[in-house]
Amino acid sequence: MSLIGKEVLPFSAKAFKDGEFIDVTNESLKGQWSIFCFYPADFTFVCPTELEDLQNEYENLKALGVEVYSVSTDTHFTHKGWHDSSETIGKIKYAMIGDPSQTVSRNFEVLNEEEGLADRGTFIIDPDGVIQTVEINAGGIGRDASTLVNKVKAAQYVRNNPGEVCPAKWEEGSETLKPSLDLVGKI
Repeated sequence: MSLIGKEVLPFSAKAFKDGEFIDVTNESLKGQWSIFCFYPADFTFVCPTELEDLQNEYENLKALGVEVYSVSTDTHFTHKGWHDSSETIGKIKYAMIGDPSQTVSRNFEVLNEEEGLADRGTFIIDPDGVIQTVEINAGGIGRDASTLVNKVKAAQYVRNNPGEVCPAKWEEGSETLKPSLDLVGKI
């Protein structure tokens, strides 16, 4: 069953952000766009490359009114330790959520039960706390955060322009479609 169009289930978690521990809940997401980026574990190999890539897009995403959260089943203490010991992870300014109870990973249906680790899942969540996009990658396949900027812009456009949709490879300012009987078979 798809999570698209579903409200984020209730959760409460600790996160490390900007040198301090913060609380994050499903209610924290309301009123803003959010990206949740799940990854298997701290102190690994593909994960730091993805999180650094996400940090490289963080200012672009913030400019769009998006808050970013990375999530693994490690603790918020482990996130701080990784942040303090890794030059790559030390650059991160967004919240790193600890999910040792695995509640958040289960809620987003990315928990690998056998390993007790999260799969590589990326979710765009609208200001109502509703999931608009889902992408899940196998453990050995890293993600490209630059694609998130256009996906967020498309999600925001569709939200603000009911009755219009964004075609493949849509970029801000380009033509959209208005689904209607007149378009059937003409695209």
